[in-house]
Amino acid sequence: MQAYGLGLLIFIFLGGWFLFNTLKILKQYERGLIFTLGKVSLEHGVKGPGLIVLLPGIQKMVRVSLRTVTMDVPSQDVITKDNVTVKVNAVVYFRVIDPRKAIVEVEDFYYATSLIAQTTLRSILGQNTLDDLLSNREAINVELQKVIDEQTEPWGVKVTTVEVKNVDLPAEMQRAIAIQAQAERERRAKIIHAEGELQASAKLGEAAAVISQNPIALQLRYLQTLTEIGTEKNTTIVFPLPIDIFSAFLKLVEKNKD
Repeated sequence: MQAYGLGLLIFIFLGGWFLFNTLKILKQYERGLIFTLGKVSLEHGVKGPGLIVLLPGIQKMVRVSLRTVTMDVPSQDVITKDNVTVKVNAVVYFRVIDPRKAIVEVEDFYYATSLIAQTTLRSILGQNTLDDLLSNREAINVELQKVIDEQTEPWGVKVTTVEVKNVDLPAEMQRAIAIQAQAERERRAKIIHAEGELQASAKLGEAAAVISQNPIALQLRYLQTLTEIGTEKNTTIVFPLPIDIFSAFLKLVEKNKD
């Protein structure tokens, strides 16, 4: 009886080992790379999803996920083209499109893609000035995606998107940029003020031309000004005197000098 029970346990153990190493289930987003005696068949090397039957001891399967992977690129010290040191981090979206290449051509495609992204980030951003890095972010992201994708293509990895997230500037550079921005705002304010003065002078010239054609318009303007002053309920008394009144006195003074 003891021998029978021991044989039954051995049979159950061997049956479980056989099923565990023979039957594999792959999810919808997974593919299995089948190694037969250490080799990968070009036609039947990739299988899935669903139930996969393997030959124990002869075949071995490596699971590969086809889902898009989000990889955070650590902060990198970058010296821009105009010799400004900044810290930049980014995020990379990629996925495996060829499971055979992703396993056979490179040891660890995730780690390799991460290193390629870090070195490319330093290289590409170092070719741009600080102003381009802050204002031309979209074009830089496209260039990063193109360069990284070209380097990971032999590994069966497709880089879909690269986004520069944060650009950390030194405190001295932040103060310099703030001073520059303030000076720019003051320059715009002065230009707007000058343009307003120019437009006002043009309108005053047009008004003077209209009044010169009809002298009574000046008297009406005087009366309108008195009306505006009177509405403020003050005790100020204004006597409008036309400039022409003083012209006679000026002529008399000039004659006396002669």
